[in-house]
Amino acid sequence: MPSLLHHPLDPSSRLVRLMCAEYGVPLDVQEIKPWLREPTLLEINPAATLPILLDEGDTPIVGILAAIHMVEDLWSPNVVTGLVPADPLPRAEMWRLLEWVLTKLNDEVTRYVLEEKIVKRDQRGATPDPSVLRVAKANLNEHMLYFNWLLATRSWLGGDSMTLADFALAAHFSTLDYLGDMDWSKAGETRDWYSRIKSRPAFRTLLNDRVVAMPPHAGYADLDF
Repeated sequence: MPSLLHHPLDPSSRLVRLMCAEYGVPLDVQEIKPWLREPTLLEINPAATLPILLDEGDTPIVGILAAIHMVEDLWSPNVVTGLVPADPLPRAEMWRLLEWVLTKLNDEVTRYVLEEKIVKRDQRGATPDPSVLRVAKANLNEHMLYFNWLLATRSWLGGDSMTLADFALAAHFSTLDYLGDMDWSKAGETRDWYSRIKSRPAFRTLLNDRVVAMPPHAGYADLDF
């Protein structure tokens, strides 16, 4: 059975878990806090980043892009549509939006929220900086305008079919939702989209996640939220 070094609220780790769950691949998950830079982690990945995918006897697969390709190469189904479109144009749109989520959304929103609300819990005397969280919230509002516009014109984020881009965005939104940073009352079309993807069987493992001494925000695990 493959294993995954992850943190429950790391969105890139969540994306790998969603992919594996969608493809019916069981994962043995091992929780780790990469910001502590423990020697065992640094031996595998000197960059101290997640996720890290491990298969029996194989070289560790380090980083989200490497893990995505490994999951697709090894376990994407042959009898049903996978998460990567076969046609070039839909596939290009999927990669465009995946990059938007993994870089732009992460760098402008998710990273700040995690650093303030999660990482600082392990730093003596550190407390969340309200000014940083306000900037992240303002940035998220701008992203939501774009996602609402996209989802008003198409069934899924990248087009008519669900793709890896949908799972990537859902992974980030689920992290933010756990921490109480999603205002679904103003989410419009994005809320409807999230309700659909949240109802998928692959999502159940994420909805059971809990961080010690930090319960999820009300409604996190509810399908009717």
